[in-house]
Amino acid sequence: MRLVHRQNGDHTTLASNVETADSFLSKARGLMFRGSVPEDYALVFRFDDADRHSLHMMFVPFDIDALFLIGDEVKQKKRLSAWTGIGFGMADTIIELPAGAAEDVEPGDLVELAE
Repeated sequence: MRLVHRQNGDHTTLASNVETADSFLSKARGLMFRGSVPEDYALVFRFDDADRHSLHMMFVPFDIDALFLIGDEVKQKKRLSAWTGIGFGMADTIIELPAGAAEDVEPGDLVELAE
């Protein structure tokens, strides 16, 4: 599975190493206690409904890019700093990527999982 960014008819792969946080425990843990992640990595959090969700960087020793999506549409993008970053946004899906991986992604773009 890979994560694809679609913008103006073009598409690029944001990550080819995609993990989903699908249990309560994996959602609570997120990226905590990991020393690093590969450059082509994404962690995807899916929720039942679009609602206000938050992320924290406690025990995450590296910066990340966070994308807040409703459907496949990016509603918000935020860079979260190691250890102290906090992000809030309306979303039914949140994607965590290594810092810089979402540099070309803007609100209104589409991001989707592809085989």
